[in-house]
Amino acid sequence: MKEDLLHNLELINQRIKNACEKAGRNVDEVKLLLATKTVSAERIKIALENGETLIAENKVQELKEKYEDLKEIAHENHFIGHLQTNKIKDILKYGVSCVQSVDRIDLAEKLHQRLLSEGKRIDIFIQVNTSNEESKFGIHPDFALDLVKKVAELNTLKIKGLMTIGLFSAETEKVRACFKILKNLQQEIIQQNIPNVEMKELSMGMSGDLETAIEEGSTIVRVGTAVFGARIYPDSYYWNEGK
Repeated sequence: MKEDLLHNLELINQRIKNACEKAGRNVDEVKLLLATKTVSAERIKIALENGETLIAENKVQELKEKYEDLKEIAHENHFIGHLQTNKIKDILKYGVSCVQSVDRIDLAEKLHQRLLSEGKRIDIFIQVNTSNEESKFGIHPDFALDLVKKVAELNTLKIKGLMTIGLFSAETEKVRACFKILKNLQQEIIQQNIPNVEMKELSMGMSGDLETAIEEGSTIVRVGTAVFGARIYPDSYYWNEGK
């Protein structure tokens, strides 16, 4: 339903605005990334035609399937899933401008070699496992700085920042701890003044915890279900209707 999707988008953007105001941040500092896993190209188009510009896929296969339908609409496409090295050529072929999930040196090196052969450069984030869960990908925080230094030597890869998936928990302070780890790591890396490393972006926070992530310095929040799935709150919550 187009109306539901637009309603959800408005709600999410309002939540981002409110969170920025509460944290004393400019709303322009935080970008909404639409996580489009399992979402049809038709529904993604609705979002893109109504002001959104940043989307991301988790699966290379879905990236390929939707490419033709979306390529004529101006947008930026990131890759946020676990990237297998044998899929590198596909993400470059199908319009990905940033890989947010670089978490190991062999992936970075293979990506670099492919980019060299094609005469291209690409933006990347280093993915960090801040929750220390075996089920999640990402470099351990203790080894992230070393990985950044090694990847920075590969001149086809432009390191723009860090990405993490916080703990899935209803306990806000436990989730916050994950985001603090990423923010502290960002500051540590900035102090090192490593060539070819910008560290301007922190991709953290999703539909359930974006307010906490924004409080802790997120510049990109990744939202999927809350936009493309069921409404988060009833109309009365959002519009209030004078009650």
